[in-house]
Amino acid sequence: MKIKKRDSTAILNSLAGGVVPNRGIHYIMVGRTEEAEQILKDLNNVKNGSSIIKFFIGPFGSGKSFIQALTQQIAFKNNFVVAKADFTPERRLYGSDGRAVALYTELIKNLSISSKPDGNALGNILEKWISEIQTQVLQEKDYGAIEFDNPEFVKDIETKIYSIVTNMDELSGGYDFARIITLYFKGYIEDNTELQRCSLRWLRGEYRTKTEAKNDLGVRTIIDDNNYYEYLKVIAKFVRQIGYSGLVVNLDEAINLYKITHSQSREKNYESILKIYNDTLQGNVEGLYITIGGTPEFLEDERRGLFSYGALKRRLESNKFETKEHRDLSQPVIKLTPLNQNDTFVLLTKLRDIHAAHYGYELTISKEDIASFLKKEYARPGANENLTVGDIIRNFLGALNILYQNPDYDRNKIFSKEEENTEQVSPMTSRFAKLEG
Repeated sequence: MKIKKRDSTAILNSLAGGVVPNRGIHYIMVGRTEEAEQILKDLNNVKNGSSIIKFFIGPFGSGKSFIQALTQQIAFKNNFVVAKADFTPERRLYGSDGRAVALYTELIKNLSISSKPDGNALGNILEKWISEIQTQVLQEKDYGAIEFDNPEFVKDIETKIYSIVTNMDELSGGYDFARIITLYFKGYIEDNTELQRCSLRWLRGEYRTKTEAKNDLGVRTIIDDNNYYEYLKVIAKFVRQIGYSGLVVNLDEAINLYKITHSQSREKNYESILKIYNDTLQGNVEGLYITIGGTPEFLEDERRGLFSYGALKRRLESNKFETKEHRDLSQPVIKLTPLNQNDTFVLLTKLRDIHAAHYGYELTISKEDIASFLKKEYARPGANENLTVGDIIRNFLGALNILYQNPDYDRNKIFSKEEENTEQVSPMTSRFAKLEG
């Protein structure tokens, strides 16, 4: 198997640690072909100017985080900017004391592009754009070289930048956003790293008082709990203006909104979701693809979930003609189920190959061994209720590590086909019988 070392490292380390890798997702994608095709269709629509919101709903271990990571990889291949954040008690869609703007700050901190997939890409995006504008001005105005000491050259660049950022003026917050971008450029040409740092700090929503922002940048506004969403829309439009396809925002762990004990605060967060839903579907924003990952309780609990809010329940109820065999993936809610046993077997086979390629040894684990391993995993007491694919993956990678580092280890402890207590064997394990012998 041919795989880049950094991809195999990310896959093995992340999965062993119980998290989804940021890269190499395509090597381990199993059983999500339909969802991937729908995501690509959605992103193509966003690229053409629409906006979409999707809810990935499923129990713990069903692959919500994986689907969002897959969304990120597909988005990178289609020239999107991607931001991601998890909801926490301190990061919400609506809140006071900086809890809402903290979500925005986390999104911008994790802003990524294909060439910088691990976050903190805002400065890279701006500098790449400024560099491209310099090249355009050189070609259009026949300058011999970049001449920051030439006032005419600087003025031509400023004019071109101004013509782009002024398109933000029609959006709430667009004027101040344009001013900050202009200040960032000023710091760029004057080699004023402090001005650039302050500009990025403002764009990340890290100023807490208007006075501080005015002293540092001469602007009277800041990004705060009340207006951060407007600036997300401005950024979505801005990245499209400078050549990207749009902005993808992945929000995970929505169970933390469901857990908000104060009913009015929880309802305000759901109102924010309704506002985003209406904006995206009514065409009030362009170039924005938002995904929210949550559990069935977060969606369907009529006492505390999204369905407790009548307007959201009407909008998010599933297509009544949908079945497990016939799904409607174009609707806002995509319900995910954990990988079945056959898909899990394929996934472990892929991980076996990646592990061998990463460490450079010959494959010694057969498909029959993997089937035996899975039978033992599913035969454990309580497996039906508590065992997740993530648990199986971690256990399998742990077994591979032991065997690689300890060649004399008794393989029968891992892959033994003997069933000590046949009464505990789940009926589902019989599906692997055909893979043995």
